[in-house]
Amino acid sequence: MEPRELVNQLHSGFARVVPLAIVLVVAVWSALYTVPSDSVAVVQRFGKFLKEVPPGLHLKLPLGIDVATLVPVKRQLKLEFGFATPGGTNVYQIPRDPRRESEMVTGDLNAALVEWVVQYRVAEPEHFLFVVRAPEDTLRDVSESVMREVVGDRTVDEVITIGRQEIEAEALTKMQELSTRYEMGISIDQVQLKNINPPAPVQESFNEVNQAQQEKEKLINEARREYNKLIPLAEGEKDQRIREAEGYKLKRVNEAEGDVARFNSVLAEYVKAPEVTRRRIYLETLQEVLPRLRSKIIVDENASQLLPLLHLESAHPATLPAVPAGEPR
Repeated sequence: MEPRELVNQLHSGFARVVPLAIVLVVAVWSALYTVPSDSVAVVQRFGKFLKEVPPGLHLKLPLGIDVATLVPVKRQLKLEFGFATPGGTNVYQIPRDPRRESEMVTGDLNAALVEWVVQYRVAEPEHFLFVVRAPEDTLRDVSESVMREVVGDRTVDEVITIGRQEIEAEALTKMQELSTRYEMGISIDQVQLKNINPPAPVQESFNEVNQAQQEKEKLINEARREYNKLIPLAEGEKDQRIREAEGYKLKRVNEAEGDVARFNSVLAEYVKAPEVTRRRIYLETLQEVLPRLRSKIIVDENASQLLPLLHLESAHPATLPAVPAGEPR
């Protein structure tokens, strides 16, 4: 074989092998794919759903026969309404007018600028990809519709001040109900209100109203603090006086019962010997009364004149003259 013919054969063989090698490399390269830890892969074969693949390194039929779409099922995503975070992660961004989204009318026909965030996760990748054509856009429209409905049921004061938690809870419930009804495959974790402001022309007036409400709350708290300080003290004094009155009552009752018992005992003795009891009471009374007198005069009904008895207070009872039985002292 001539050298020229050999070279031609080698060239022709190389020309056939190289395309096959390239096709083989491309096939192997397209058959391998990696699923991140926070995602799953939805595999389609000729466009039809085949299966869901967990995280890791996997193989699929090459050359476009199988197509694997990564869906972040463990990552929390969010939608922003009325504002935009430049360069924010996990934020679905589409061209929009934030001011138009935030302008709402409340139930008392006032205007308010409402900014909020919806945090969600992909719960059912198959529904997320195939049931709704654009699930993020649909969720955005659903969220805006629900928020306008909830805000429209409340006054502007409730929206700006005391009704934030109720609005968040009600909006979360209604958004999840609509998401489930539309089979979007999305689970809504949280609805969070951000800034809620009145329109610029009435901003100053609303600030004055908020300041007045804060002053009102301050005065109410001070009054409650003073109430909590004084009422327990008054309750304590009341209980103390009630206990003192009950003690005084018990004392007087006991004293009265003792007097009654003593009187009854004296009466019983009096009934037995009236004269003796009468004289004993008379003597006991004099014994109690006479020491209190500064000057003492003893009068005899048969005496023609009065003679004072001196030094009776300082005299010891043993030194006094004896009184005959039956005679008054």
